[in-house]
Amino acid sequence: MRIASVEVVPYALPFREPYVTAVGSLDRREMVLLRLRSEEGLVGLGEAVPLSMRGGASLGQVARELTRLAEREALDEAALRGDVLSLSAPARCAALTALLDLRGRRAAAEGHAAAGTPPAVRCNATLIAGDPASVVAGAERWAADGFSTFKLKLGGGDEAATVRAVREALGPRAGIRIDVNGAWDVETAKQTLGELEPYEVELAEQPVATLEEAMEVARSTSIPLAGDESIESREDAERAAAMEACRVTGVKLSKVGGPVEAIEIAEVLPAYMSSALDGPVGIAAAGQVAVTLGEAAADGGPDLAHGLATQRLFASTIASVECRLEGDMLHLPEGPGLGVEIDEVALQAHRL
Repeated sequence: MRIASVEVVPYALPFREPYVTAVGSLDRREMVLLRLRSEEGLVGLGEAVPLSMRGGASLGQVARELTRLAEREALDEAALRGDVLSLSAPARCAALTALLDLRGRRAAAEGHAAAGTPPAVRCNATLIAGDPASVVAGAERWAADGFSTFKLKLGGGDEAATVRAVREALGPRAGIRIDVNGAWDVETAKQTLGELEPYEVELAEQPVATLEEAMEVARSTSIPLAGDESIESREDAERAAAMEACRVTGVKLSKVGGPVEAIEIAEVLPAYMSSALDGPVGIAAAGQVAVTLGEAAADGGPDLAHGLATQRLFASTIASVECRLEGDMLHLPEGPGLGVEIDEVALQAHRL
């Protein structure tokens, strides 16, 4: 399949309220939309979400990398796959996702698309960091909308008081996860997780920065540890499993480099998909991977809620068709490929 044109569009979506974690605060999420147009006029969509707050590639770097693809005089699928190997993970994710979307749209045009309604995936609520009262208020809003698993961003306050308040407000049947973004040192992690054990925490995501630290912490607590920032590849997952540092891992497509890489990680460690505060294209791509992981869970693996309900956090969108949330279930679009359609007026309004 030959690529006729490549379009790179940096854009940003504003949050309804500042997104606060242990590593900082964001008022908007900056991303890059990638469009690959085939010689037949079909368009495949990809998305890159730079993780520069965590030391990854910047928005400018990702945009430059993808723009260099657009400057190629002749580009086909094989050449593009070769070119992306040298790109940063977010740029690689955008290019490979766009190719998958384009392939799916071509299959539909040729009459080979799968029929039926796409499966839905169960999602957790994502609660920004704050004082216990504000976190409880947020949890109650998500619970009123049908969510039963709640991910609390910790790492900068009275952690035990926050978790205790949410447990008391939501009751014993709610699933509670914590995410620390690697902000604790080993001793703080051991002490704090010990304080949290009475509240039946489902998992603690990235409590410390490294796998070596996680291995030490894991030996001191009954709360399962989950990787995130420390697991970016299948090799990382294999090392985490061998060290018994993590029992599960969260996977972000822009962190690991795309859907195929995400599935490779999940072949080693039980995994749940997690949003890097993606836009509509990234959420749809992650949702399709989550469906694949759900099929593995049906064969005996753990059934973990996915962190893909973050479109609720944004004040606007660039899509006219995208995933939709009904309660805590994320329903994928029914169209070909990823099924996402771009609202050109909205995209223009959010361009950078």
